[in-house]
Amino acid sequence: MVFLPLGARPSLAQSTPVLSSGPDTTAQKPTTTAEPSSKAAGTAPSPAQPSTAGSGALPTATELKGERPRSDPSVLAPAARQLPEALQPLVAPPPLALPDLPSQVRIQQLRPLGLQEVETLAEVNNPNLKAVASQVEQAQSNLRAQISAWYPTINLTTQNNFPSLRNSYSFQNSATGLFAPTGATIGARIGASMNIGINWDLINPQRVPQISAARDSFEKAQNQYLIALRDLRLQAAQAYFDLQLTDEGVRIGQESVRASLVSLKDARARFQAGVSTKLDVLQAETQLARDQQLLTNQLSSQAIARRSLAALLDLPQDITPTAKEPARVLATWIPSLQESIVAAFAFREELDQVLLDISIANSNANASLGSTQPFLSIVNNFGWDRSNGQTNVPEGQSINFDNFSYSIDNAIGLNLRWTLFDGGRAAAEFRQQKQAAEQNRFNFASRRDAIRFEVETSFYQLLQNNRDITTTSREVISSREALRLARLRFQAGVTTQREVVDSQRDLTQAEVRYATAVTDYNKRLAELRRRTGLDQVAFCKPPALTAVKPAVDPATQIPIDPQPLQPACQAEVRGPGGAGPLSP
Repeated sequence: MVFLPLGARPSLAQSTPVLSSGPDTTAQKPTTTAEPSSKAAGTAPSPAQPSTAGSGALPTATELKGERPRSDPSVLAPAARQLPEALQPLVAPPPLALPDLPSQVRIQQLRPLGLQEVETLAEVNNPNLKAVASQVEQAQSNLRAQISAWYPTINLTTQNNFPSLRNSYSFQNSATGLFAPTGATIGARIGASMNIGINWDLINPQRVPQISAARDSFEKAQNQYLIALRDLRLQAAQAYFDLQLTDEGVRIGQESVRASLVSLKDARARFQAGVSTKLDVLQAETQLARDQQLLTNQLSSQAIARRSLAALLDLPQDITPTAKEPARVLATWIPSLQESIVAAFAFREELDQVLLDISIANSNANASLGSTQPFLSIVNNFGWDRSNGQTNVPEGQSINFDNFSYSIDNAIGLNLRWTLFDGGRAAAEFRQQKQAAEQNRFNFASRRDAIRFEVETSFYQLLQNNRDITTTSREVISSREALRLARLRFQAGVTTQREVVDSQRDLTQAEVRYATAVTDYNKRLAELRRRTGLDQVAFCKPPALTAVKPAVDPATQIPIDPQPLQPACQAEVRGPGGAGPLSP
């Protein structure tokens, strides 16, 4: 396993804004401070304030991280952007790809992978990480949209007159009487008009808090990406460890079946020689059935673990990953429990997220108050109009289109908008946001306690798994020797098949417990690295393998014949009367 170096998170991260263009970098502070209001909202009960007795020496999170902590991607190695050439065939299919033929989902290749390759594939292929990265881009676009409030807006309107043709005909009876003379006029004009309006907010009390809230949301999105990346690496490592455990389970199941076949062969030979009983043969057959069931369960778990890893890596539909590295202890955790807890407090972005929630609530409160404050904007309207033609021309005469009219007008001024009374809406929204900020303060305490508990749980379980590796390794060695002696005693006729069966079962259980202890140890080690951000581990020396394959007893190398799968209705055991095996 390759551990990526992680540095301790700085107490106050300083980062330049992603979008530095525009006047937002010199925006004034909101009129209201970021501290929540101490007044109760209406008649709602105020939460009890925590006692500071005995804890005055503890610094606050705002002193260590700031009221608006910035995201610091440098504390984590960046995610891989593309696959190396050897892994190019494992690139993820298109997001909207959907197989519609059985041949498209039939497994064609088993691809062995190492832990580092699994992490690289997860970083490049995983769709959840891509979705979180898209959320970061969305938050950045929203921030840029809010920053646009510093700039003027320019509108161009033509009012359906760009260009236009107007024809007119009018008739008027100028005298009274049935046979009085009448008059008619015609007209036609071709013209165009447009208006350009410029509006620039000089004073906008909601502008700064809204931009601050958008910037904090962008920081939250960046932190969420870092959290998702760490969680993905942890999930990939744990899924790989689970696959290694199932591989060990299959190996243990195969060895158990071979041992049961050897025991059954010995029991039948002794029974035919008349030096053993039928009971010994039945006990050997029973143990063989148990071991075959164990192997079946482990094969099923192995297939599920492989497909679970394939889903996490978003591999092509016809490829299944396998583990090419055996399960072994990777490293030793060096920091103490107290150092791990303090590092987690300084490192975890989850705490920064809560602080940003407090800042966003305070910014929203300031924006609510800003709705009742005066807004001042400068406005400029420029109008242009031109038309050719005539109107009110006596009927029968031609219209002179060389006759034209032309006009330009421009108006500039200041607009003031001030909501003097809104029924208390702004004040109520202000109190609501301040109460939300106070709620997030309690959420911070809850998340802080949860982070400490997570670190303590992983640390204590790591110690437990360390001791389990020691005890189960001794158990495996002694169980192997006990099984060897039990077989010799059975072949010598001084014991029964029951002792061999019990010794074989003890060995199988000991090997399963040892493999589980190694896997759990590696999982807890990965959790501590994820939850603390520390990289202070001592790697274990890889085992030294000889160039010559160790000798194996030929008597135990019995091939395991595949068992045909019978339908459940045929495989069910029935008594002479048709009753089930569990019927009285």
